[in-house]
Amino acid sequence: METKIPEIVGREILLAYAGSNNHLLELKKRLLESKHFSLSRTQADYIIKNEKTIPKVARKKVKLFSSFADKIMLDRLLPKPPEDIWVEKLLCETDKAYHIWGKVLESDQMHSFWVPKMAIVQEEKKLDREIDYSPYDVRPPMEHQKTAIEKLLANDKFILADDMGLGKTTAAVIGSLESGAKKILIVCPASLKINWEREIKNYTDRRILLIEGKKWGSTFDYYIINYDILKNFHTTDKSEDSEAYQLITNAGFDLAIVDEAHYISNSTAQRTKLLNDILSKIPKVWLLTGTPMTSRPINYYNLLKIVESPLTLNWQSYVFRYCAGYQFRVGNRKVWNTSGASNLDELREKTKNLVLRRMKTDILDLPEKIITPVYLELQSRFYDHELEDFIRITKEKRNSESVSVTLNRLMKLRQLIAIEKVPYTCEFIDKFVEQDKKVIVFTNFTASLDMLHEKYKKNSVILDGRMSKEKRQESVDKFQNNDKIKIFISNIKAGGVGITLTAAETVIMNDLSFVPADHSQAEDRAYRYGQKNSVLVYYPVFENTIEIQVYNILQKKKGIIDQVMGDGEYSDTFAGELLKNLL
Repeated sequence: METKIPEIVGREILLAYAGSNNHLLELKKRLLESKHFSLSRTQADYIIKNEKTIPKVARKKVKLFSSFADKIMLDRLLPKPPEDIWVEKLLCETDKAYHIWGKVLESDQMHSFWVPKMAIVQEEKKLDREIDYSPYDVRPPMEHQKTAIEKLLANDKFILADDMGLGKTTAAVIGSLESGAKKILIVCPASLKINWEREIKNYTDRRILLIEGKKWGSTFDYYIINYDILKNFHTTDKSEDSEAYQLITNAGFDLAIVDEAHYISNSTAQRTKLLNDILSKIPKVWLLTGTPMTSRPINYYNLLKIVESPLTLNWQSYVFRYCAGYQFRVGNRKVWNTSGASNLDELREKTKNLVLRRMKTDILDLPEKIITPVYLELQSRFYDHELEDFIRITKEKRNSESVSVTLNRLMKLRQLIAIEKVPYTCEFIDKFVEQDKKVIVFTNFTASLDMLHEKYKKNSVILDGRMSKEKRQESVDKFQNNDKIKIFISNIKAGGVGITLTAAETVIMNDLSFVPADHSQAEDRAYRYGQKNSVLVYYPVFENTIEIQVYNILQKKKGIIDQVMGDGEYSDTFAGELLKNLL
């Protein structure tokens, strides 16, 4: 009967070994030279596991993180910690450590030793080719976006964590086209799906599928899906192996782009577990987020795990080192508290080659004011009914009412759009408040203004026509000077002129006025003397409503204010174009 005792099996393998693993060759030499030498169980297991592993020749110095270098100094009683080690060969590796043939000091003899993966500074990867950006001249990337594109292309797994407004979407789209990926999965919040589709169409005519409900397709290049419906196409339940539940992993994606990746910062959430499993089977993964760590290092852990940072090889070590983690007893069980933060400089140093994080203040090529439309889709039966009524009555009264009266009848539709927009506007507000930034929101209607104020009662102020001059100034002063007041919510007519709100660098237009000058004036409440940063202006627009037509016409008329009357009147040019499009 064939023996399976590891020590005996290991000995037989060792006697026949003729490979280049120096540790195995040393063990073989000792076995041949000494009759009394016998293998330990650990040595035998190593031999059995690594007999066929071919060592990789490195012949280079590898930089160590200071915490591990300090440990070597103490263990070997050195006068100072070593900055690096010489790696002649990488003999093998485990999930958490490298087995190295090399030396710590110049005076050492070559020997084998283990080094934790998290102790080694990962080399910064650089793109080994130049990119021809001329195919993207229709909307050329700025210099800082080119840096992001090249970082993404140099790394199969990477976190692009630039501040909001720096064009992460554009960088990822161009990066995906340059990557050679044939099939790309994009995961994002539902409100950003149309935005991603439009951004891709700016640069390519490759086929795009917006995944809704349980609809799937097999002949597309880009698949855009929102977090909430991932469960329709994949499960982490391995007993459920039917194709219907494994469509995403069976699709053969070459690249996954995860937008607003902080949505999966909670490792215990079902959504996170689902996406982690999907991403583990896709060779290239790029995470995009303006808030990579939200407020606590524990929220950073899952993102780092997805991009295979060595820091995530040991969860307990991570939370102890970077989350000031500790255990406490609840009844008969022990629970970890991971809500703290510690050694943040070290955490940043150890992750810097896997993450690109730049703030707007770091970027020199930004325009002073960045205006960004965000395209949404309205789901509302009320809107469809109101629009049908408006068009019917307009056709009936085509020859009997003035243009201004016709457009005034649009008020009900515009107000409905403004109210439906509030949840999307709140998503934007929350992003900036999470980053401890101040935000200005403009709306045309009292109902939407009151809804926003009700949601953010504790950290917002309002300004509208119902308020006295003294109360209006009080709102301005609170917003400018009180750190607890993060949101300024204003009627676009009442607050769009004459006031200074430079405490904010973000403006959100909840809904549209018919007068371009109203928007230009409102945008410039933050973009005034005393503003030291670029100002971000967001226009969330429902693409399948009259709002997209109004937005397009306003953009065309902007700067030609004499064509669009002020003081509540509408020019024949504007009104005629809008009514023509509607009818």
